[in-house]
Amino acid sequence: MLKLLNNHQDQSPLRRNSLHRILCLGAHSDDIEIGCGGTILKLLEQFPAVEVYWVVFSATGHRQAEALASANSFLANASQKTVVVKEFRERFFPYIAIEIKEFFDQLSKNFAPDLVLTHYRNDLHQDHKLVSELTLNAFRNHMILEYEIPKYDGDLGQPNFFVHLEPPIYRQKIDYLMQHFQTQANKQWFDEETFSAILRLRGIESNAPHKYAEAFYCRKALLL
Repeated sequence: MLKLLNNHQDQSPLRRNSLHRILCLGAHSDDIEIGCGGTILKLLEQFPAVEVYWVVFSATGHRQAEALASANSFLANASQKTVVVKEFRERFFPYIAIEIKEFFDQLSKNFAPDLVLTHYRNDLHQDHKLVSELTLNAFRNHMILEYEIPKYDGDLGQPNFFVHLEPPIYRQKIDYLMQHFQTQANKQWFDEETFSAILRLRGIESNAPHKYAEAFYCRKALLL
């Protein structure tokens, strides 16, 4: 089990002078925020000079506007940011995989991240799973953390990388989610209880001092 530790602790796998560029990948407009929004807020607090490249693969109409507004809120403290919102057909990613693969190929040429945040490889949503697979294919020599999203499918696993969240960050994440994604308000799972519950559970598993944590799956990690 790895933890993202405070800056003064030398054993942290992400040291202050080693993180310059972060790539955030989400299939849909709220995926990044649900899966790793707190971690992004914490990293931007700890690494003030970081550059963030944020990609949402499927968002149109009101969902696109929500995606842009939310990304700008979460990245308000980034020294440099690029937000890309694509319009690949939702729920059909496996059937249009060539187009998405071509986008990944170009992305890997244009941006060289120190850290990639993407979907969990064993996520049962077909769009999430394809984004994860193509991430692992396109960024083979990079630090990749796979985030989780609670859902009806019941595909949560046993993560091995935890990021402890202080109360202001934990609260800010949930506030932004509720503020920006009004189109999801009619879904019975999209509420503060859901987001608090998964953060609290992962906080228990990682003995978080402030009770809350986000969790990830890390397949490979190199500590220099």
